[in-house]
Amino acid sequence: MDTQRPTRIGMIVPSSNTCLEPMSYRIIGDRPDVTIHSTRIPVTRIALDAGSDRQFDVEGMRRAAELLATADVDVIAWNGTSGSWLGPEHDRQIAAEITSATGIPSTTSTLAYLDAFAQFGTRTIGLMTPYTPDVNDRIIDRYTEEGLRVTAHRALGLSDNESFARVRPDELLPGSLELTKDRPDALIFLCTNLYGAPIVADLESRTRIAVLDSVAVTLWRCLQLARAPLLAPRWGKLLA
Repeated sequence: MDTQRPTRIGMIVPSSNTCLEPMSYRIIGDRPDVTIHSTRIPVTRIALDAGSDRQFDVEGMRRAAELLATADVDVIAWNGTSGSWLGPEHDRQIAAEITSATGIPSTTSTLAYLDAFAQFGTRTIGLMTPYTPDVNDRIIDRYTEEGLRVTAHRALGLSDNESFARVRPDELLPGSLELTKDRPDALIFLCTNLYGAPIVADLESRTRIAVLDSVAVTLWRCLQLARAPLLAPRWGKLLA
């Protein structure tokens, strides 16, 4: 990495996502040493069927990563949580294909969560998503396979990806507080098109439980892989 230029983070973004880019820039703030560069792949709907699954094929991720590589980025992330229901092995294949094709370190939102859980000893979680209940059930199964226990969960019942970002942060607060009553190791906002990050610090202050937002977790892991400094505690303990 050229130390004379900012750290460049490459992000593969779901096409209908309107949260992760502005939220990532809000988290970074006015730091001149980190920049974000995005390319999009077609993603419009989250469901458990072949049509939805095809949106996340490895070949499409590789092509998107090759475009990002032309910007000489230092790390590439698939900034989506599809691996949480398709299974982490699917995302491990994505990351391996990206690095094989570009020579650039890679991660995904799902793998970033697993890295965070391992680093901080997280074994139990409260789960908040915008998805339909059947998607949540599949996510819980996948997490169980990874040795994680979901103590309680909430699904907002949405499937149109663009609609997820229309949920206001304050609408997430009551359900989030409910999910912390069982005292999990962490509460997670699972979706990179959900505005959980703005209420992370408030929730952590109220509950003394770690709160992990998908946008922030992916950015955290990208900064780690790029060997860049972390960020301000106002976005939660993870980025401090």
